[in-house]
Amino acid sequence: MKRIFVMILVTLFTASAVNAQTSGNKRNKCVTCGKLISACQYHGKHPKPVPPYEKKCATCWKPVSKCLYGGSHPKCSTCGKVVDNCQYHGNHPKCSTCGKLLDECQYGGNHLKPTSGSINGHDWVDLGLSVKWATCNVGANKPEDYGGYYAWGEIRTKSNYTWNNCFDCQDGSGYNWSVYKIGGRTKLEKNSGHDTAHENWGGSWRMPTEAELKELGNRCSWKWMSMDGHNGYVVTGPNGNIIFLPAAGSRGDSKSYGIGEVGYYWTNTLDSNYSKHARNLFFNGSGRGTNNNARGYGFSVRPVTE
Repeated sequence: MKRIFVMILVTLFTASAVNAQTSGNKRNKCVTCGKLISACQYHGKHPKPVPPYEKKCATCWKPVSKCLYGGSHPKCSTCGKVVDNCQYHGNHPKCSTCGKLLDECQYGGNHLKPTSGSINGHDWVDLGLSVKWATCNVGANKPEDYGGYYAWGEIRTKSNYTWNNCFDCQDGSGYNWSVYKIGGRTKLEKNSGHDTAHENWGGSWRMPTEAELKELGNRCSWKWMSMDGHNGYVVTGPNGNIIFLPAAGSRGDSKSYGIGEVGYYWTNTLDSNYSKHARNLFFNGSGRGTNNNARGYGFSVRPVTE
């Protein structure tokens, strides 16, 4: 019995020793390369593999693969900054007149507009209104000259102003009209062939509308005075520039009326109530306004242009 017991103990001891040796061998090996720790160049502590290097975006510093623009952010062609950093997001404002950048335009995009000029040899002045005004009447060579007298819709002066020779009048009565009448055409368009200003001066010249003459009366200051012996109004615009409107009077039949005392200036607009009348500017030394008069009278015409 003792012998059997001793053999069992020896067997158990041997197995235990083998297991201990095997376990010790495993603990002494590198888990990465499988070599014994003593034989592993890293002594069982291999460094972690380094991922391959990826270039970063120079703008956002993200890896190129994660950069929205693949590492090439779009740049503003004007300032050279990345578009996202440009205050105008790549669209710098430019002056609509000279085409330069607003920062480079000497007027900051607000060019000074000329206040006077000439079209087809006829001078204009900018009064600071919606249109530019001619410095002279049609038929005049100087601001103070009276110029010609024109029936409404006519482009030539004449010696006698009556219904019988009045443009568009059908029977010499002033009541029957062909084209320009209530229910028909009510304005003398620039290219109609009957705009006194355009037909005589050409270019962009035309007769003023009633609204433009009212603007001249309401937004400007008017001073009655004499210029080289001719009475009339010096009209000063909101910007300080001036024109002179002489009191040229009018013509009816073969006579002249009110020269030096009153001024009558046609608009291109027919009266809204009577076909025989058209709208006009009227003034004398006491005041001014717009009213209507018979189309057959010879009045002054002061052109305008845009």
